[in-house]
Amino acid sequence: MKPGSFLLFLLFSNFIMAQEFIRVEGAHFKKGDQRYYFLGTNFWQGMNLASKGFGGNRNRLLRELDRFEALGINNLRIMVASEGPDSEPWRMLPTLMPAPGQYNEDLLDGLDFLLAEMEKRNLHAVMCLGNFWAWSGGMAQYVNWVTNKAIPYHNPETGNWIKFSFYTAKFYKLPKAKALYREHIKTLINRKNTYTGKQYKDDPTIMAWQLCNEPRGMLHPRKYRKWIHETAALIKSLDPNHLVSLGSEGETPYPIGNKFRKDHSSKYIDYFTIHIWIENWGWYNPEKPEKTYAKGIRKARKYLEHHLKVAEAVGKPIVLEEFGIARDQGNHHPDASTEWRNRFYNSMFEMVLEKCRERTAMAGCNFWAWGGEGRPHHARAIWQKGHDFIGDPPHEYQGWYSIYEKDETTLQIIRSFTRQFQALTSSR
Repeated sequence: MKPGSFLLFLLFSNFIMAQEFIRVEGAHFKKGDQRYYFLGTNFWQGMNLASKGFGGNRNRLLRELDRFEALGINNLRIMVASEGPDSEPWRMLPTLMPAPGQYNEDLLDGLDFLLAEMEKRNLHAVMCLGNFWAWSGGMAQYVNWVTNKAIPYHNPETGNWIKFSFYTAKFYKLPKAKALYREHIKTLINRKNTYTGKQYKDDPTIMAWQLCNEPRGMLHPRKYRKWIHETAALIKSLDPNHLVSLGSEGETPYPIGNKFRKDHSSKYIDYFTIHIWIENWGWYNPEKPEKTYAKGIRKARKYLEHHLKVAEAVGKPIVLEEFGIARDQGNHHPDASTEWRNRFYNSMFEMVLEKCRERTAMAGCNFWAWGGEGRPHHARAIWQKGHDFIGDPPHEYQGWYSIYEKDETTLQIIRSFTRQFQALTSSR
């Protein structure tokens, strides 16, 4: 074969590989004839950044995607649903669906553009279809639409998380709320991308549809699990090409109406997910890192290993799709040091990589979260419409968990581990 022909052959082979759907075989992901492992990030704001309308910045989006490619990040968990009028507080704005069945066409076009540009860079998307929390509208907005009862917002200033959770979990009891949610699922799965000409259900750039971000059963665990099974079955009936995941945190230190094994027992759920929040759960205090960090890491490992054992017993892959801690001393300023966060990232990446190397059901991770070029309006700002999108959603003080494009010491750690994950994939 001539050198030029061989080069064309390699390019064509890589193109074919990039076009293949990610699937599950046993307790592992496969892409083509290789196992698929990944180190990715949460980039929930990607759809809004890609919009041609208000709040969008396509030039920035392209630069962020180029950074992912350069870093070796190959998987993005993105929000593909946001609900409710733009007059509501504590949420990403503008919203995709300001009223039931009505769409912001700039955002739909933005999602098309995002997926098209991800395809060019061989990035895969986990498409999150809903949210238990109100920072994208989510289940609470569906409840509000069908009951007209005010949402008791959760936020860092005045919110009551328990009251909000009980309100939101009414979603599982409301047929009309669930019907509105299902219509959104159908709209996206059957959508034709205006840039690629592909229907979403035929697009291998999408790795998985995810039912919800951190759903909780609360006082309705049976109705919750019925919703999981019925929704996952609906997605599979509309789109047999893609994987389906739940978006679960796992069995958190607090009772939230979830049972990890039961919640993932549906045959239509392809893999397990967990989130680990050592700071939010009180295992680590950024103002006392010397006294609390070791405890936080120890509990994080125990949490991961407990849930991994469940996945192993069931025979499905598992992904750690959220984890992070604040900058040093809990400082929200973008220039604050990140020594302890770097230690944490290094430990968590190593933990996941170790389990992947042991050929367990561990398959990858997404850190929380990419801030990139964005900056908070000021440290600990309350997000307002028109502010930069960063990694911290609008219901949280801005600058808490964001990773910026200038955090070079953190990026060096990410870059080092993406290479190791890539080597692991190519060696199988």
